[in-house]
Amino acid sequence: MSGAQRIYKKKIRATETLEKVFNAMELIAASRIGKARDAALGQDPFTRALTQSIATVATYADEEHPLLNERTDTNRVIVLVVTSDRGMAGAYSSSVLRETDRLLQELREEGKEPELYAFGRRGVSHYRFRGVPLVKTWIGESDQPSSDTAVEIADEFLERFLAAPEDGGVAELHVVYTRFENMLRQTVQTRRMLPLVMVEDDAAEEHHVTSIYEFEPSGQEIFSALLPIYVRQRVYAVLLMAAASELASRQQAMHSAAENAQELIEKYTRLANNARQAEITTEITEIISGADSLGKN
Repeated sequence: MSGAQRIYKKKIRATETLEKVFNAMELIAASRIGKARDAALGQDPFTRALTQSIATVATYADEEHPLLNERTDTNRVIVLVVTSDRGMAGAYSSSVLRETDRLLQELREEGKEPELYAFGRRGVSHYRFRGVPLVKTWIGESDQPSSDTAVEIADEFLERFLAAPEDGGVAELHVVYTRFENMLRQTVQTRRMLPLVMVEDDAAEEHHVTSIYEFEPSGQEIFSALLPIYVRQRVYAVLLMAAASELASRQQAMHSAAENAQELIEKYTRLANNARQAEITTEITEIISGADSLGKN
């Protein structure tokens, strides 16, 4: 076998191995995306019901709560970036990181002091490599977040938001993550989670004219019970959305990689065949030339 054939055969074997890895990773992501998608989308009914309950109290009880009030006594704000723990997911993490960098720059231009939290190993390594300080990190659960981790993250932010300025209190909480739209579409979003903003729709406004509510216990006690649950639920919903987006992105990326590997295999096979044909042609030419030389002699 000529040198060119050996090189192409070696490339074919290496590419075939990569194709098997890509196919395996695509199947793993495909087997998990259904559960992740259902978990992410299944949060919406509960979140809507919880939001409606809080909005009702806010509208009819005429109560206030620190989580609903804008803070002007500090310029510190929290930014949580949600990325993946592993690569091989296309532009999933890089898109989130670009949006986070844009948000950090925008906040600094407004005179605010952003403090960065990171969920996912890619975001942690990205900012540590660039020397950007991280207040706290969470890794190991990007594609399957647990409710306990969501509660831990939410409680950390609630404590910071309710604290006094001298104790590390912050004025806002922003989250950058990827929202799952469908299997082919995932969009990077920036959401301000704290302070909370309750929006009343037209139907509720019309209902307000004829409705009378009595709250037991008081509206303030209901706020104190429901608002922390609401924040925890929103954080958990964000992590579940990001997990579904990561798996969908990885499935698409691995499917494309497997197709590209197959194209490379076909290309190297053609080149190897051409090299083999060229070698055979050369050998035949040499034989004929030798036979002609012997005949003349």
